[in-house]
Amino acid sequence: MESVANEGKAAAIWAYLTIIGTIIAYFLNNDSKNPFASFHIRQGLGIHITFYLLGMIVSWFNSWLISAPFYIFIVVLVGYGLIGAIQGERNEVPILGKQFQKWFSTIN
Repeated sequence: MESVANEGKAAAIWAYLTIIGTIIAYFLNNDSKNPFASFHIRQGLGIHITFYLLGMIVSWFNSWLISAPFYIFIVVLVGYGLIGAIQGERNEVPILGKQFQKWFSTIN
């Protein structure tokens, strides 16, 4: 199991580094279909889509009292996922992680 994590670690880390990184990770993992990398690609994709969708809503309000917690929430999710990828663990991100795994189950 540890060798699977080590083989997919690079793609897993890329998945959290912007939406472009998620796309790069997807193509890096396209041939090998590493389950560890696929798990983190689904998590990263979900975080990035959440960022853009919630960001549209937050942008309607012109208040740092709304924007600041939004950015803190996203940074916590990315940090949690990135640390898990670096450590070779499959921890779903808080709140939405299980949903990301279901919604993006076609990514393997």
